[in-house]
Amino acid sequence: MHRSDFPLLAASPGLHYLDSAATTQKPAVVLDAMREFYETSNANPHRGAYELSGRATDRYQAARERVARFFGLGDPDCLIFTRGTTEALNLVAQAWGRRELEPRDEVVITAMDHHANFVPWQQIAIATGARLRICELTPDGRLDMDHMRELIGPRTRVVAFPHVSNALGTVNPVADIVALARDAGALTVCDGAQAAPHMPVHFDTLGVDLYAFSGHKICGPMGIGGLLGRRTVLESLPPWQHGGDMIQVVQDEFSSWNVLPHKFEAGTPNVADAVGLAAAVEYVDGIGLDTILAHERHLLALATDRLAAMDGLTIYGPPAAERSGVLSFTMADVHPHDLATILDADGVCIRAGHHCAQPLMRRLHVPATARASFYLYNDESDVDALMRGLQRAAALFAVAGSASD
Repeated sequence: MHRSDFPLLAASPGLHYLDSAATTQKPAVVLDAMREFYETSNANPHRGAYELSGRATDRYQAARERVARFFGLGDPDCLIFTRGTTEALNLVAQAWGRRELEPRDEVVITAMDHHANFVPWQQIAIATGARLRICELTPDGRLDMDHMRELIGPRTRVVAFPHVSNALGTVNPVADIVALARDAGALTVCDGAQAAPHMPVHFDTLGVDLYAFSGHKICGPMGIGGLLGRRTVLESLPPWQHGGDMIQVVQDEFSSWNVLPHKFEAGTPNVADAVGLAAAVEYVDGIGLDTILAHERHLLALATDRLAAMDGLTIYGPPAAERSGVLSFTMADVHPHDLATILDADGVCIRAGHHCAQPLMRRLHVPATARASFYLYNDESDVDALMRGLQRAAALFAVAGSASD
């Protein structure tokens, strides 16, 4: 499905890329859009009184509007371009958390959070004296919503959570979490890195206050992503970085800040990557997120059924029909890193490790898992290759185990 649109995959017919949860491959239209910008419109936007700079400014604004439309955000100025999800979440924790949190305040996060959403709130709680509360999981890898209801109360100031787990593929009940937080008067911050490539977000109706995403997981370039926010929330935040077009006036004693979105975009804008990201979401929209999710779940169900039939395989997370395209598993007596190495010899690329989710791994009682993640360019031949590699690994370690007995 669409493999020929991706130059790296088209040039590597023996490659089975199953690590799209880490980063996606880039279609030619994205690479072409970035090259075309540099060849025809490259200048520093917002600052030049010449036509080329104006052209760069127009391309940057057009990219913002296209990406905002992809996310169902009606006010493009409420899309802040960042380097990615990690920077967006750190921006919120630093700009909002340092000013708003006090001792005895409570910050609610989850046991399935990626470190990019876990550690910033952990560290800001330490710095401010606030209390960090962690929502636990059910045995099948979902958020324990009964525990969430117990945690969120009058002292809760912020609830930060993933839309989709990067390690389990669990799709979380955003509306239910938002309702609990809103009743407590708490800010909601959603890590959308693993949701945005796979399902419609519809920010204006989603209900969260702030939503972070990464472009490189949506077929876009590395080094760009964003923070979506409600205008009242973004206008209330102080800037996180200073310099460049985020400044309005600089006096000797004080400075004032530009309007949204410029207040949070210090320095020279990353225009070419914004243009590439706009091309990426145009490409993804052309296929359709509902189509992509259905395709992933078909492959996920196929792989899950075949892995479940293997002896010694443990699969983590909810049923395939309720996940994004992520399949995390372990094989008895075989370390995930060894699995990944064996699979790599067959041209199969999977992720092995703690997936930047060490608190989750502790709750699963494993040091690491193997993770195969599917996307729009995968097909059943990738599932076949994954199975062949796992069967070879099982045979190799069975022989090794017998030899050492």
